[in-house]
Amino acid sequence: MHNSLFSGGLRLTDWPYGLGPYHAPDGPRKARFDSFLPRPGVRKRGMTDLHTHTRLVHLGRDPAAHQGAVNPPIVRTSTFIYAGLEAYRAAAQDPDYKYRYGRLGNPLSCAFEGAMAELDGGAGAVVAASGLAACVLPFLAYARAGGHMLVTDSVYLPIRAFAAGFLRRAGVEVEYYDPCIGAGIGDLIRDNTCLIYMESPGFGTFEVQDVPAIVAAARARGVPTAIDNTWAGPLLFRPLEHGVDVAVQAATKYIGGHADVNLGAAVAREEATYRLLKATAVDLGYNAGAEDLYLALRGLRTLPLRLRESGAAALQVAQWLEGRAEVARVLCPALPPDPGHALWRRDFTGAAGVFSFFLKPLPDKALVAFVDALALFPVGSSWGGYESLLQPQDLSARQWRLPETGPLLRLQIGLEDPADLIEDLERGFAALARAR
Repeated sequence: MHNSLFSGGLRLTDWPYGLGPYHAPDGPRKARFDSFLPRPGVRKRGMTDLHTHTRLVHLGRDPAAHQGAVNPPIVRTSTFIYAGLEAYRAAAQDPDYKYRYGRLGNPLSCAFEGAMAELDGGAGAVVAASGLAACVLPFLAYARAGGHMLVTDSVYLPIRAFAAGFLRRAGVEVEYYDPCIGAGIGDLIRDNTCLIYMESPGFGTFEVQDVPAIVAAARARGVPTAIDNTWAGPLLFRPLEHGVDVAVQAATKYIGGHADVNLGAAVAREEATYRLLKATAVDLGYNAGAEDLYLALRGLRTLPLRLRESGAAALQVAQWLEGRAEVARVLCPALPPDPGHALWRRDFTGAAGVFSFFLKPLPDKALVAFVDALALFPVGSSWGGYESLLQPQDLSARQWRLPETGPLLRLQIGLEDPADLIEDLERGFAALARAR
């Protein structure tokens, strides 16, 4: 087991809230932070035999615990009080004691974490206040001075800044690898490699990685793996079933689904990994807002419907763009010409509503005219909500470049009628032609 910069273990006297001592997962001390480890709870009879869409309606809620309220109440609290001193002392020695301090968890955060663990098929989940916070959690959990990490070159851009700043200062070397490397990643693994971090499809360019091959190479050398699974989520891709140790995603995107949530989650495949993530999150003061947790739980109920509609509309728009003379290439793994299409068909059960396309080289004024003529694709940095968006992509930091040289634009396809979206893009191309 790899040592962590943030999980060295505390003595009882070190712990500021009267909790029993907890252990580093690789240390000799026995765990005593179980009381703030959210568990999925007792499952309803037959729940695991139900279809995913049905389970999403019921995960993370228990009306009987809240006087029959269909949705769990929003819990705003920093403090839990005890019946007295003896109860306080007993709680410190009880590994099953549930709520001690607001930052460590409350009924709403435990409900969301339990739902995410159940949905992903993991041993446990850790919630974070943003998608980026969830993404960096496995880095922080496995980081050690002198360590080496392998990160896909198509990673979410803020991870590059995190690696160049925080990880470098912590003495961790980050090496970027070709997202299409597959089993060849075994040649890059060193004795001090402490994490392989994937994102599939890749950020902005949508390369599909051979996750099973990368995991097999990592396991052969005892290296943990993590993946950003935000694009597909557990409904369209099941990374833990392919052996990945940690699956992270920005609940800001499809889970929230309404452009009003900042939230992330990291789900661990095994109990020991979950304990490492949770201990790291506690050390770093990870927390999430009550409103965001409530909205994310609500978003789970309609996630399959929104994802299906967005994905189907995106495929229709992507196919239309393939036939445009102004377009050099559409980057969408659900399209047969895409280089990652075979892997996508093998490992995924569907496609999300986000893809990119290269325009053929053109003057900047023509690009500005195209983008500014669009009424249904405002420029915005997020995706996964109900509204369509456009964002230019910056590939300047990439080591492995694609051959196209024109502007790369990412589209988030929302819940509008695809015919209206296509008509809007036609107006954009007409403006482009006039501006040449």
